[in-house]
Amino acid sequence: MSTSATTTAVPLPTRDAGSDNKPQPVWSLESNRSSSPPLSEKCDKIGRQGGICCKELKNEDDRMLIDPDVIRDIIIGLSDGLTVPFALTAGLSGLGTSRIVVVGGLAEIIAGAISMGIGGFLASKAERDHFRFLRRSTYSRVMRSCVGEMEREVHEVLGPIGVDEPTSQAVTNCLRRAEDESGFDASTSTDAEKSSLGMKSESGLSAFLLKFGEGLEDIPTRRLYLSAFTIGMSYLIGGIIPLIPYFFLAQALDALKISCIITGIVLLIFGAVKSRVTGAARSVLGYIWGAVSTMAVGGFAAAAAYGLVIAVERSSIS
Repeated sequence: MSTSATTTAVPLPTRDAGSDNKPQPVWSLESNRSSSPPLSEKCDKIGRQGGICCKELKNEDDRMLIDPDVIRDIIIGLSDGLTVPFALTAGLSGLGTSRIVVVGGLAEIIAGAISMGIGGFLASKAERDHFRFLRRSTYSRVMRSCVGEMEREVHEVLGPIGVDEPTSQAVTNCLRRAEDESGFDASTSTDAEKSSLGMKSESGLSAFLLKFGEGLEDIPTRRLYLSAFTIGMSYLIGGIIPLIPYFFLAQALDALKISCIITGIVLLIFGAVKSRVTGAARSVLGYIWGAVSTMAVGGFAAAAAYGLVIAVERSSIS
């Protein structure tokens, strides 16, 4: 039997190949196999200089990527927690005693953390309710619309990124078949109902139009409580930092000086870390800008609050 010169022999994986974390076989793009290799095993690693697989290129970024929603909640909570209580304690420091600052600061931190947590919960819930309303209406519209209208809508999504009309029509037909096979009933709204009925609401034409046309995805119930907890705890942790010196110094102005130093350093670190995690910092200047801008916002808020209290105290208002 003759074999082509471009065919590369690759050993097939054993049954326990996944247990010892061995790499899966990679089939050359020029392979003349009788059947097309799976997408997960198809790569030009063999013909590329250095033998680097494309999958390994995904790990070039050494940042610890976390759920962007969690990152957003942490940034919201810490930013407000480091800024608002710091401004409040700076303002109350003009009254003279640390006791007033501690009492007022603790009250604000606790109330603020609860308020921020509830706000995060309600915002996520409103976003979920909006998605589920659009999911029902989109599913109903897809079921009542003709093939031509659906092909136009799919091409409106795929066309701007370079997909031609015949390919868009093929994608539309594939998605319509997936919609029919999923058996998704848009009247159901809870994850438990969808699971019990075997529904696949994340596949099909309706899911495509929502995700890529509207940029919307369903929010699980767990996400609501996680958002509330993350924002509230981040605010609480951030708010305690400016208040620490007031627990140990009786004179508020002396504690304010130390609080400014501590909070300024924390704001600088937080700004740099935020730039790192979000990917905004592409160079050393990016880290510097993220740190300085974050500290500038907190410093401006604290200076404004302190100046306002001093101005009111020196005025004739009793």
